[in-house]
Amino acid sequence: MISQKELPRQLYRAEQVRALDSCAINEFAMPGIGLMRRAAQFTFDQLLLRWPKAKRLSIWCGAGNNGGDGYVVAGLAVQHGLAVQLVQLAKDDKLSGDAALACQWARDCGVEFVAYQSAVSVEGDVVVDALLGTGLKYAVRAPFDQAIAAINRSAVPVLAVDIPSGLCSDTGCVLGVAVQAEMTATFIGLKQGLFTAKGPVCCGDIVFDDLAVPAEVYARQKPQLMRLDVGDLIGLFRPRQRDAHKGHFGHVLVVGGNQGLGGAAIMAAQAAGRVGAGLVSVATRVEHVSALLARCPEVMAHGVGSGKNLRALLAGKDVVVIGPGLGQDQWARELLAAVLETTLPLVIDADALNLMAEAGQSQSNNRDSWIMTPHPGEAARLLQCSIAEIQADRFAAVRALQHCYGGVALLKGVGSLVAGGTAEPMALCDGGNPGMASGGMGDVLSGIVGGLLAQGFGLEQAARVGMLLHAEAADRAAEAGERGLQATDLLPHLRDLVNPS
Repeated sequence: MISQKELPRQLYRAEQVRALDSCAINEFAMPGIGLMRRAAQFTFDQLLLRWPKAKRLSIWCGAGNNGGDGYVVAGLAVQHGLAVQLVQLAKDDKLSGDAALACQWARDCGVEFVAYQSAVSVEGDVVVDALLGTGLKYAVRAPFDQAIAAINRSAVPVLAVDIPSGLCSDTGCVLGVAVQAEMTATFIGLKQGLFTAKGPVCCGDIVFDDLAVPAEVYARQKPQLMRLDVGDLIGLFRPRQRDAHKGHFGHVLVVGGNQGLGGAAIMAAQAAGRVGAGLVSVATRVEHVSALLARCPEVMAHGVGSGKNLRALLAGKDVVVIGPGLGQDQWARELLAAVLETTLPLVIDADALNLMAEAGQSQSNNRDSWIMTPHPGEAARLLQCSIAEIQADRFAAVRALQHCYGGVALLKGVGSLVAGGTAEPMALCDGGNPGMASGGMGDVLSGIVGGLLAQGFGLEQAARVGMLLHAEAADRAAEAGERGLQATDLLPHLRDLVNPS
């Protein structure tokens, strides 16, 4: 079985995967029914690996090729000696092409069909979801919505064929209702919606087979999105020269830590240092200086009372990280105004983003030399829309952020995204875990990105690598348990990651 970390890097929209499929059939003489049989065989093999004690399968089939895959799985299961409950939501006369051939083959194998009605319930050790495929664009309609609800109520583990029914393959949104799978077997090309928004929740573990489609087919479709992988870190952090000194690795200034929020600036500063920044300074409220120095004696702490005080500190810095614990009062506004006067590379996070959203989109709020790191709520304020609209299409949202504000946009959340406004594909990070749902995680991320910028990483590269380091450090920290994970638990793992053996 291919583990999720060994999946292909390229992610595609549904129309691109259909084009790959069509190209394989029409230009490379790979019959559609042959691809369907390979997909079904892979699905069945994965089912046996995951649930080797399963004796009876409940297979739910729709009308399209997704249903056709289910029919072939049913035939294979009967041949293997398993009992099968095949619930059919489309009569034989509604099937066509390869799906019709697959249905007849299942009948020839002796599979017994049950016509769906509301009284039908799951009867099996494993459910195979072959109801709806990647062509779904609107809310699931009856009777499919009722069938999906019945599957979810059953509490029987589900293996989804290609995509969980009801999930949008392009956005990761649930279209009314969606199957909650424990595993998803997907084929030919990875669909981008599997990896963000509700995709990871609905898919469970993802396994993949290219169905032996030739490499020449993939050359016809350029992906607009790439998954990041921890292997991307190889070669980025080489041993330092013996005569290296702190001036070679940049000076980060973290601006933030309003009254009661000093910890946010401290965590950002620690993260910048742990990924290798040569020097780290913090401009914060005067009352936080003592606590900051007690926690981080390596950091140069400055109490600032106004934007005027801050301007003098900007000289000699290489990067400014502004936002962690900044607040939104007059003090915060003055500090942000002073930072925006500089031409230094910036990392804009947290309340700095909220203040910019309040000011609205303008020429002064658009530049090429910053990285913006909003979560969905901050992104919604920046784009003057709702959080639901951001989550409805996170890919469109991160592109809109980059287009409106320039520089690089990093949209946090499940399946974090980076858009840099270049010809390079956008980047998606599917690492991380629910333990990261705790305060301070975003502050650590902003410090990581600032520390990378200080060491000479480009803006887009710093955002991608920072996002990846953040997720991988959190996954390592969560090996001791997700519940109770704290942002500062990432710090020792960050040091390990930037010092590969």
